[in-house]
Amino acid sequence: MRSSDIAYALRLDPGEQQRYRMMAAAARQAEAVEWAHAGIGPGASVADVGCGPGALLRLLADEVGEAGRAVGVDGAADAVEAAVAEVGHLPQASVRLGDAAATGAPTGAFDVVMCRHVLAHNGGREAEIVGHLAELTRPGGTVYLVDVDHSMLWMSPSDPDLDDLHGRYVEYQTGRGNDLQVGRSLGPLLEGAGLAVEVFRVTGPIIRAPAGVRSPGWAARGELMAAGLATDADVARWDAAFRRMDALAQRPWGAMPIVLAVGRKS
Repeated sequence: MRSSDIAYALRLDPGEQQRYRMMAAAARQAEAVEWAHAGIGPGASVADVGCGPGALLRLLADEVGEAGRAVGVDGAADAVEAAVAEVGHLPQASVRLGDAAATGAPTGAFDVVMCRHVLAHNGGREAEIVGHLAELTRPGGTVYLVDVDHSMLWMSPSDPDLDDLHGRYVEYQTGRGNDLQVGRSLGPLLEGAGLAVEVFRVTGPIIRAPAGVRSPGWAARGELMAAGLATDADVARWDAAFRRMDALAQRPWGAMPIVLAVGRKS
């Protein structure tokens, strides 16, 4: 993400960091086969472009071990600071500030270059970013993409106030030129960068919505207000809806599908 123009709007408060850690743990478990296939393992050199606060970077560093290398890159200074706090004690991990399409990392240096939930927030630059990720990958290495198709998200039973929040978040991102269905384009983007697509599938659990976890729309509530898409009354109404959901004895079910694609460099 561009350090001069952050293309997503997620406050790194404790609730949001909890959501990142939950997503990272779920990804590690659900994608174990794909991680191994891509080359993530002891001694590997891995880059996490768009690493955010470092929750997944820490797990990647665990996977590669002290004989490997895990490098995180993000365009937001506060995310880099949080990621350093997350992995700074690990000798094999490092974090740098950089743009997703111009990281400043060495060309051809990585066995695996991972990029998760970045393309949907950089509308119009998807091909540029994936092309740069391919440049960072050594011959025989892989580019590992994960992103969303928001048309597949659901919660049951739903809450009309939270549905309203999600709709306004989608409107906000679409208005910024972002593609919240970019997941379906991951395979073609890898091919456009000259990579051979080896994995292209939908994954993700159906789970009971955890109490206390908030959505990306909630994390972007300040930006929604600044864009004229929400008022203080809306934020209070959404907060009340989350609190109602937190108080339920029987948690609602939620689907969190993501699209995963792996391309290998010849």
